[in-house]
Amino acid sequence: MPLKEGSLAYIEAHKGIQYYEQTPEEARAERAASPIHQVSVEGIASVEDRLIKVSDGAEILVRVYTPIGVGPFPIIIYYHGGGWVFGSPDYADGGCRYLTSSTKSIVVSVDYRLAPEHPFPIPVQDSYDALLWVAENAASLQGDPTKLFVAGDSAGGNIAAVISQWSVDKNGPEILGQALIYPVTNTCFNTSSYEKYGEGYGLDREGMIWFTKQYIGDANIQSNSSVSPLLANDLSHIPQTILVAAEYDVLLDEGIAYVTRLREAGVEAKHIVLPGLIHSYFSKMEFFEEETKETCELIAEFFKKAIDIDTVKTSCVK
Repeated sequence: MPLKEGSLAYIEAHKGIQYYEQTPEEARAERAASPIHQVSVEGIASVEDRLIKVSDGAEILVRVYTPIGVGPFPIIIYYHGGGWVFGSPDYADGGCRYLTSSTKSIVVSVDYRLAPEHPFPIPVQDSYDALLWVAENAASLQGDPTKLFVAGDSAGGNIAAVISQWSVDKNGPEILGQALIYPVTNTCFNTSSYEKYGEGYGLDREGMIWFTKQYIGDANIQSNSSVSPLLANDLSHIPQTILVAAEYDVLLDEGIAYVTRLREAGVEAKHIVLPGLIHSYFSKMEFFEEETKETCELIAEFFKKAIDIDTVKTSCVK
């Protein structure tokens, strides 16, 4: 399918000097100068910011979206995109509102600390600490600690996939499912989709190289599965997964590879490619509100099925 109108408009709006031609500080200042398009979404009872303490003693913000209704609700821990360098709960606000409304779940959006000031593994550790906090405080949030999900877009999708892995390895909270929106699953930059879409489609190959450099510095750890979750030795204990991809995206092929490996390991994995879309569409409300809403509805359908399956399993055990 040809590029959708929103994709073309987004590409046109982002011509000029690219972030990877600037310092992180310069690029952040430029982004901060552009207002975030706010949306009004029905079905949300409250939105509350909280500060939580993480394992090194620092505090990070989490934004808690609670749906209308009577809990306890499922809880989705959401990790925003931005190449581990940019982004915040403000950046993901529109998507998180639709995700709350569509899934009728609490969404906890995590403001993990960013590279290069806080390089790997700090963003992942912050994100895992947020999962632990949610599990421990689920009742006070009106949430159900037995119905935990993780989700994220781009670098946030990378973090969500790693958190699913960490939670198994560290005997952490059980995660019922993960929703990954065009995630980074590898950092090799040499797939066919990198060749096809490596320049001019919302996320350039040079941009991914720059992001990864900010995230891991000069460390030769790209094969570390906490950086590239595709390369984990064993994926059999990863929760059921929905991966939503954009057709015109350098990360398309590594998403396919991740889903393939999950299926080979016996994990239920659904892969959906949205035609005509580019990387970065999610939560960009001025260009892609309908597509963001559609993505959240796809995730809601998948997570509902995961809850139904878990309910049947639990009933059988009893």
